[in-house]
Amino acid sequence: MLVRRCAVLFVEPREDLDVDWAALFAGQGAIGATLQWVALAPHLGEEVVVDAAELAALGGVGLTLWQEQADYEARFGAEAIARLLATGLLVSDAPEGAALRERDEVLRSQHWRPLSAAVHMFSRWADMRVDKGMQFPSFEELVENYGTPPDPTINRRDDGQAITLPPPQSGKLDDTLFQRYTGRNFDPSAVLPLATASRLLQRAFGAQGEREMAPDAFVLKKLSPSAGGLHPTEVYVLAQRVDGVAPGLYHYQPTQHALEPLTALAPADAEQLALRMVADQDWFVPAPMLVVLVTRVERNFWKYRNHAKAYRAVLLDAGHLSQTFYLLATEAGMPAFVTAAVNEVDIERALGLDPLKDMVVAVCGCGPASGAQHTVEMRYEAK
Repeated sequence: MLVRRCAVLFVEPREDLDVDWAALFAGQGAIGATLQWVALAPHLGEEVVVDAAELAALGGVGLTLWQEQADYEARFGAEAIARLLATGLLVSDAPEGAALRERDEVLRSQHWRPLSAAVHMFSRWADMRVDKGMQFPSFEELVENYGTPPDPTINRRDDGQAITLPPPQSGKLDDTLFQRYTGRNFDPSAVLPLATASRLLQRAFGAQGEREMAPDAFVLKKLSPSAGGLHPTEVYVLAQRVDGVAPGLYHYQPTQHALEPLTALAPADAEQLALRMVADQDWFVPAPMLVVLVTRVERNFWKYRNHAKAYRAVLLDAGHLSQTFYLLATEAGMPAFVTAAVNEVDIERALGLDPLKDMVVAVCGCGPASGAQHTVEMRYEAK
């Protein structure tokens, strides 16, 4: 049987402090530390604790060439090799190891930068809720807990050499820019008109043109920039109250300008899914339309293979798209929001996505404001 190491692997020496409170109150030495090695393999998506023998084996097994398992057992011990195969840190060509080997091969085929793959897979949330740590504290609470924040701006010169610029001239975008704000008080009964939803989706995420750059190599023209012109961000819609659209999950097809139905949902189920998606940030849930931004990494990494900046590029893409969405919502007289505090794992399950191929980045949404101020909103106030 042939084996090799998984494609991407990082090992962290982690220390946990142990406190013996009874000994501490008795005036005796009461603090100890436990050190363990934790393996982080993106194709697994979960941490694996390894011992010294297993760590030595991981350092001695190559990730590219297949070698005889018996040779590694002779060097590092059969027990260590067996456990590493069972956990998926080593993969084999045996039939019983097919599932773990296939996950490793999926990762290899996407051309991830190893650090980016680890950051992505181990920063995803599942079932995170407000009472588990995702909170919305006031600035007063933050200052009380952490002290005053760093100044909102810095000066790099204090010698009077700064060049004072003339006041900015007014422009066509000013009204929209100054009215733009993040909404946290949506009208829970408002319905988004279909025409408004159509304009939002087409102008923010739709294709304005298509061009063949080489045989069978097409790029889209959109109204936001994208690294390499690739536009790898797919858009999924959770419709709650969109006129003419039944509640449920949809994929937005940008060249056809169409919503492809994925899962029909009862209104109450759609609301519960929205709550899970945004990690229990209940101020966003009443928005009649939520939009999930998902990067197809194979599209981006097709060009930027194992590239140190590719991960940043896809995050920038999502930022560009969300700001265009904000401005279009503002133009339509509505607030919008974007949040990266989302339960990626729950979204992946709902949409049937593989996180090694489809990277959930953020959730946007918009809708009419309720007129109340139950949750703080940072609006521009004219002087």
